[in-house]
Amino acid sequence: MKQFTSTIKNIAIAVHPSSQEAMRVAWEVHAFLKEQYQIIATLARINDLLFQSQVAEGRFDLMITLGGDGTMLRAGHLCAPVKLPLLGINLGRFGFLMQMTPDDWQKELPRVFSGEYGFEERMMLQAEHWRGDQLISSEQVINEVVVARGRIVRPIRIQTCVDGYPLASYVADGLIASTPTGSTAYALAVGGPIMPPELHNILIVAVAPHLSMDRAIILPEGASVEIYTDTDHEAVLSVDGHSPVDLKNGDHVVVKRSELTVKFLVFQDPGYFYRNLEHYLEQNPSIGGIK
Repeated sequence: MKQFTSTIKNIAIAVHPSSQEAMRVAWEVHAFLKEQYQIIATLARINDLLFQSQVAEGRFDLMITLGGDGTMLRAGHLCAPVKLPLLGINLGRFGFLMQMTPDDWQKELPRVFSGEYGFEERMMLQAEHWRGDQLISSEQVINEVVVARGRIVRPIRIQTCVDGYPLASYVADGLIASTPTGSTAYALAVGGPIMPPELHNILIVAVAPHLSMDRAIILPEGASVEIYTDTDHEAVLSVDGHSPVDLKNGDHVVVKRSELTVKFLVFQDPGYFYRNLEHYLEQNPSIGGIK
């Protein structure tokens, strides 16, 4: 058994719900931890309800995820309430949230047990769906909140307020309220700015605005954003890419900083974000640029 100085001893391995390749690599990680450090990790698909309850009970010191950024987001929602750090092995296309690949995890993972790591805590948002004075739902957000048109291909009217004061009105396909982490996701695809993940600001950017303000707005972390829809056809609310929820006319969504944060275990120096970003921008993984 190799000696290690880290206090991380109870490890969860969370695997993409349907990827056989992710499961294969996960078992390799499981065997590596057992053989090298005599750690018997708990391995499960991330949608396993028993596994989720074990995470919620605070049984683990670290969660290693295998999949893409979507798997990492699902893991983040499980881990944030119990402040459990995350470390990802990328088997998806982008891997903005990942530290390791299938080719380098055996080299990088030992750094966990020699104490050669740090933690990066990232801002989360809270999104509340209101119907008049009734709170319909409240969701925690790692990437973004999207208020958008539904299946009918026509823009909707959107009004926004910040801390109770009118900000802007839009005729658009939708509006995104994003964390800095989410600035490299949907917000980037519609022309929003790229924000370093350690910032604590809220990014507002419209989707396909028509004769409306087409500039992104960056708000301070303490701001509260209210989003109102006015339309004669379908409008929806979606959080972190989850299934959309119908909005009735007159409903509004309140977005503000959450009390929770998502915690990533990181090996690299602060410049890693920009090095990875340059790599992705030069070779778009979604069109086969990265093998």
